[in-house]
Amino acid sequence: MLILEDLSRRYGDRRAVDGISLAIPRGRFVGVIGRSGAGKSTLLRMVNRLAEPTGGRILFDGLDITALHGRDLQRWRARCAMIFQQFHLVGRLDVLSNVLMGRLSEVPRHRSLLKLWSERERALALAALDEFGMGDFAAHRADQLSGGQQQRVAIARAMMQAPDLILADEPVASLDPRNTRIVMDALAEANRRHGITVLCNLHSLDLARSYCDRLVGLADGRLVFDGAPADLTEDVARQLYGLEAGEVLDAPAAPARPRAYPAALVA
Repeated sequence: MLILEDLSRRYGDRRAVDGISLAIPRGRFVGVIGRSGAGKSTLLRMVNRLAEPTGGRILFDGLDITALHGRDLQRWRARCAMIFQQFHLVGRLDVLSNVLMGRLSEVPRHRSLLKLWSERERALALAALDEFGMGDFAAHRADQLSGGQQQRVAIARAMMQAPDLILADEPVASLDPRNTRIVMDALAEANRRHGITVLCNLHSLDLARSYCDRLVGLADGRLVFDGAPADLTEDVARQLYGLEAGEVLDAPAAPARPRAYPAALVA
């Protein structure tokens, strides 16, 4: 279980995250919702320790994440994979090499620099690409792919870390509607098939209702909603989205349509 205890982050006099407490059991798909500047990205970055809390604690299965340093912190970041809006792939490298970078925390530095990957590691990477419909692109340069394809490669790279937790920070913000659904289906597949807990920052309430089994709503860094998508009322939506609330509530929540992927990631 992931537990946040009175978690806060200050930037000068401004509280980006203000005393948030949550308990998230394993295997949940949690949408973190709210408008831009609500504190969603800061919250996820603190869980991964890319941003340091200025107050409170983060616990995972009893381990105090806020107390980790050095190699122990590196191990936590391997267990807690981060997926970013901008993909963070190396464009000049082929897709397979990008996915293999998910193993960097497990191999000696000289092996990764010289691309001395084992046959098992290559097989795992190909299986991850196959699982998300990208196996045929293994030899392509990453910068030749569409945005949706690059994000699926980023998810496959995250799966190479064998994570307990995936933190997806606005993973579909720069994608068109078709690729948005494909990428969200891929995250849902990782959650359902492998039991990985997913925390996903989303601006779209439609997507959050379609894919998430729990919503956490932030406004001005504070927790204003924590519950099932069906329980989100218009009043709470107005707290979360302000003048945008009418637009996000009027949009019908389309049901998620999981894709069938060809191969599961080999354990």
